[in-house]
Amino acid sequence: MKKRILILCTGNSCRSQMAEGFLKSFDQELEVYSAGTKPAEKINTKAIQVMKEVGIDISNGIPENVEKYINQSFDYVITVCDNAKETCPVFIGKVGKQLHIGFEDPAEAKGTEEEILSVFRKVRDEIKKEFYQFYLNELK
Repeated sequence: MKKRILILCTGNSCRSQMAEGFLKSFDQELEVYSAGTKPAEKINTKAIQVMKEVGIDISNGIPENVEKYINQSFDYVITVCDNAKETCPVFIGKVGKQLHIGFEDPAEAKGTEEEILSVFRKVRDEIKKEFYQFYLNELK
């Protein structure tokens, strides 16, 4: 049976979108969704750029409000930022496990374009590592 996974962040424009992209790349049988407690208007362009560098296209993603999923059932609901963990709504649908795998927000990086991209790449690589471990330990 397919595993259903919801990844939550605040804006649903960087970390949750990258995590969704990685999980889908690990196993196309997974049903992976991402949402935000306060969704942004669009996906962060630097998140799109650094994911393309590793062969994953997240440019068609749309930040969505977690309210869309509140009545649905998931095997896992995973928060990737501390704010989403604190404001994570109560799900009416069945949720197997709620996990928190936190990462710094690359959208808050300051500096030159290259310094900012460096932070995005670092967070991207951390997300890949942590979510691959999650995949191996929980989903395989």
